[in-house]
Amino acid sequence: MMDDRFLTGLFALDGRIALVTGASSGLGRHFARVLARAGAQVIVTARRADKLRDVVAEIEAGGGRAHAVELDVTDAAAVSHAFDRAIALAGTPDVVINNAGQTITKPLLQQSEADWDAVIDANLKGCWLVATEAARRMVDAKRPGSIVNIASILGERVAGGVAPYAISKAGVLQATRAMALELARHDIRVNALLPGYVITDLNRDFLASEAGDKLRLRVPSRRFCELPDLDGPLLLLASDAGKAMSGACIAVDKAHLVSGL
Repeated sequence: MMDDRFLTGLFALDGRIALVTGASSGLGRHFARVLARAGAQVIVTARRADKLRDVVAEIEAGGGRAHAVELDVTDAAAVSHAFDRAIALAGTPDVVINNAGQTITKPLLQQSEADWDAVIDANLKGCWLVATEAARRMVDAKRPGSIVNIASILGERVAGGVAPYAISKAGVLQATRAMALELARHDIRVNALLPGYVITDLNRDFLASEAGDKLRLRVPSRRFCELPDLDGPLLLLASDAGKAMSGACIAVDKAHLVSGL
């Protein structure tokens, strides 16, 4: 449950229009709910329109406002069309959460060119396409804004079996800094959030297993993150609370990154 202190003051998003990619499940779905509770009108996007309808219904049941827009972030034409649709439904988004992505877990020498393309296209190309299209729309509307790229602590360190994923997330960090540099003059902030291991419905069983417990012991706090741990950092970057922040890459990982393990 999000702390209600985030709903007022500098952290509030009243009057904002937020677009979230990869919002049909996991982190993206949670981020959409958080932004709606903070007062934003939310456009939830993903490839699965049927799952998006459930997210919209959930947000509306909680008193929020949301719209669903189908989107494949790897397709430039689809990205442009999605922003057209979002603007028609709600107006120009001034908060964009670049969350869509995927990973393929295989040893390095078993990763194929197709595996590489799938991960890099979703995680890095998709981030680039959505962020740059969002920035163009904000500039055209003379509207300041905030873009939050969801990276990973694996953008700063490595782990076995996920080489394309780690490489893509390292690229997202550098893309964040490059975007922040060039978009600052337009009053558009670009920052990155780097989650560590976060317990979700998709990984809950693994993290509770013997292998997951070995992983937990490598985290200095000996704890995994929960979804609400991301709420404050997300709203800091999305709201006026972080209005002087751009080009920042913030790890939320229970001190995992600083351990070097």
